[in-house]
This record gives sequence, structure tokens and C-alpha cells, in this order.
Amino acid sequence: MTSPILGGDLMASAAQRKVCRTARVASWDQSGLNEDAFVVLPGESITLADLEGPGTITHLWFVQTCRRILGPGLIPYSKSGVAMMEVHNALGLNYEISDPDYYRKVLIKMYWDDSETPSVLAPIGDFFCLGHSMAANFQSLPFTVSVKPSEERQFGGAAAFNCYLPMPFNSRARIEIENQNDAAYIQYFYVDYELHPQPHPVDKLLYFHAHWRRSNPTQGWTTDTYVQTNSLETQVANLDGATTTRNYTILDVDGAAGSYIGCNHSVTHFQGTWWGEGDDMIWVDDDFDATTDTSTLGKLSRFSGDGKKLLPAWPPSFHGTGGEDYFSQGWGMQKNAYPFCGTIIHEEDSPNKAYQVSYRWHLPDPVRFEKRIKVTLEHGHSNHLSDDWSTTAYWYQTFSKGGKGLEILAAKDRVPRKPEIMPKAVQKSEVKESDLNELQKKMLKQRQERFDEFLADRNSWLERRAKDSKIRAENNVQIAKDIRSRWLAGLKRV
Repeated sequence: MTSPILGGDLMASAAQRKVCRTARVASWDQSGLNEDAFVVLPGESITLADLEGPGTITHLWFVQTCRRILGPGLIPYSKSGVAMMEVHNALGLNYEISDPDYYRKVLIKMYWDDSETPSVLAPIGDFFCLGHSMAANFQSLPFTVSVKPSEERQFGGAAAFNCYLPMPFNSRARIEIENQNDAAYIQYFYVDYELHPQPHPVDKLLYFHAHWRRSNPTQGWTTDTYVQTNSLETQVANLDGATTTRNYTILDVDGAAGSYIGCNHSVTHFQGTWWGEGDDMIWVDDDFDATTDTSTLGKLSRFSGDGKKLLPAWPPSFHGTGGEDYFSQGWGMQKNAYPFCGTIIHEEDSPNKAYQVSYRWHLPDPVRFEKRIKVTLEHGHSNHLSDDWSTTAYWYQTFSKGGKGLEILAAKDRVPRKPEIMPKAVQKSEVKESDLNELQKKMLKQRQERFDEFLADRNSWLERRAKDSKIRAENNVQIAKDIRSRWLAGLKRV
């Protein structure tokens, strides 16, 4: 089966002749040297791709870093030729680490056609399925993450991202990075795309969307009491998912048609038992219609306790049997990553055995909707757990008619929870400056002078590269326009 939007199935499309022009926008050093990354200073944004359509983005490759400089290095950045020093801090040549939170503090935004609000809004890490800002290898059909062994399950660990989800557009596609961190961000990237001679059929075109949410913590009904997962005390009925036992919302779209294609799901579990047992519940279209007709599946729309708010019909069109069941596993989550479902970080391999990252792709089985969809998941049975949950939902839809655009939490509220390495009380020496001898004082002064000089050199290097990145971004727009113009002119001569 072929599609007028995407052009055919995965295995067969390359063997079919197609009138299109493929090209790439990238961060490459246009001077011919090797400074191949964009630099985005704190509080600034940059455009990675700005394309004229009609076309389809077919692949994203991203590699990035954000470094915290802890002390002076022996090699100034202005003379190093690299984006970060990958030398162990124990050798004395440099003293720097990856910022542990930057995957949450840097945002990716995507805009389609003439929309002024983004259709994709997520932290850069979570968009590519790197949850908790913790690097981890995994492979699935639409996303992959590649991490060196030394960076595995490290907060802020270096990683390479790929996304293969097609992103069609008619008049324009724009991808932006916004650095909401207080440290410079470095981005290598490819944006591969194809141009089409004719617009996508408007009546069939669905635009790619992605949105990140967080509930920290989820509002469990057990309050401060440790009610053990799967204990007798959790046996409380949840027969609406909306009132006293509020499900966690993964996606809620109203006023558009489309297809929900899945999510990634990050949990920090506090109880030390099991974060799961929560059922997935998905309401679609006429589940939201006001009706008293109970002839079909016993569905009945009801009003909330105050008699004002209309609740969705019960049961929903999709009702599952447990958190791990929604992610297509069973008897808990296993340490595997399949094309459409699996584990990215398994709780047994994480700090304090508290972190889990899972995913489920509805690509062979998209959840289609014509006007509304709400995707939810219980946090524990009947929502008894108060854990830290975040998700990135992915879907395709027509442009919504009215309504608010996507929103996201402030950077400070996106930072992942991290285990404390040691009590703060023992991290600082009690030795006073008056206790030091002259050589020790001299060495501390020398260290500060070298540090100031090193930071000044690096900041100047970053500012130069950030300025050059903006010039490259502008040039990339023109390069893409030239490619499109040459191709269209060639079609006219055929």
C-alpha cells in the first residue's frame, strides 16, 4: 500500500521512481575547516533549518554537548580545534564535565507552513527519547540513541540521536533550538529532506507534532502514606479516570483530526516497590459526545459531582491492563528495545533503582481520531502513586482550528531529579586560609589566575563561533533556496 503523502512503504519506496529532489541542511563549517558545530549562547535561539516547500523532512541526526568548566586547562579552546576536551580529568590537562541538566534546558521547536506557534515543543533530550537527561543506548524503528560505554546512564552524557519519522510540509518547514541554560550549547546536526513538485493533498496532509509534559509529582491519592503497589489497600475502583483518581495525561487534542503514534515515558519512582500497574485509557471522538444512549458497549456520558463538567463516556475506546502492558511487555519491564516498544533505561540499572524510561510506537497500529483524542495512564493502580512522571507524545494532525498553542514548563521546573552523591556538609574543607603556608597560598592564587585566563579565552572562542553559526544559518537558508530553484528550473526544461 502506498501513500500520497509519504510515498510508499519503508522497504519498497527506494525501489520506486519518484519525482523529487533530496538534499540536506547541516552544521558543516562553510569555511572548509573543521569547526562543524553550531554554538548557541545562553538565552539565545538559532534556526537549524528553514525550508521552502512542498517537501518532507526524512531524517534528523543530532550530536550535542554543553560543558561546565571547573578549572583551568593546559590547552586553550582557541587553539584546540575541538568542541570539548574528551580527556579524563584525572590527567590534569583539563577540568570540565558535561552539564547534567542541559538535555532538559535546551528546547527543540518545529513550525510547519505559516504557523506562528510550534507543532513540536520539547526538551532536546526527551524529544529523542533521552529521558531524565540520562544518556542510554537504544534502538527502535523511528528513533535511535548511541552512547559510548563511559557515558552510559550518566546525567548529561554525550549521545548521538537519530529520528526517521517523516515530517511533511507544504509551504515552509522551520526547526529551531532555544538554549534556556546558563551555559553555551554546541550542536552538530543533519536535517535530510526531499522536495516535491506538487503540494501535498490538503485533504490528506497531517502535520507532525510532539509535545513534552511533566507531573512532578503525580497526584496520588495515598498522600504521604506508603501504600505498597499491589497491596490490598490499592484495590480502589477507577471508573472514570477523571475525578478523585485523575489519570496522568499524555496527550489531549481537541478540534483536529489525526493519528497518535506513541510516546516515551520517564519515571522516577520514590516508593521502592514498582511504578507500574496503572492502566492506559484512551478516549476518541464520540467518547466525548453528550449522550444517554447505553445501547452500545454500555457507554454513558456523565457529569462530574458539581453537575457542570461533562465527563467522557465510560468505558473509553481503549482500556488497558497495566503500565508495562501498554509498553507491550509483561510481568514488569524487561531490558530490551524492540522496533515498536521496550525499555531505554531499566530501573535495575539506574541510580537507586528509581529511574525507568520506556517507549511505545503505534506506527503499525496508529490511534486515529477525527476531532478529539485524550491519551492517559494511571500512576499506580487507580492512581495511588505520587512519582515524578514525564512523557513526550508524538502524533500527526491537521492544523487545529483555534485553541491555545503548545506550552511547556519553565527550565527550572524541567530539571531531572538526581540522587545526592554525598552530604553537602562534607563537601567543603574546614581548613582556613590562615592555616595555609606561603606556597599553598601561591598555588591557589596561580590556579585562579590561570582559570580566569582560560575562561576568558573560551568565552571569546564561544562568542566567535556563535556569531559564525548565525551566519551559517542564514547561508543555509539561501543554499536550500538555490537547490530548490535549480531543481524546479530543471523540471520545466524536461
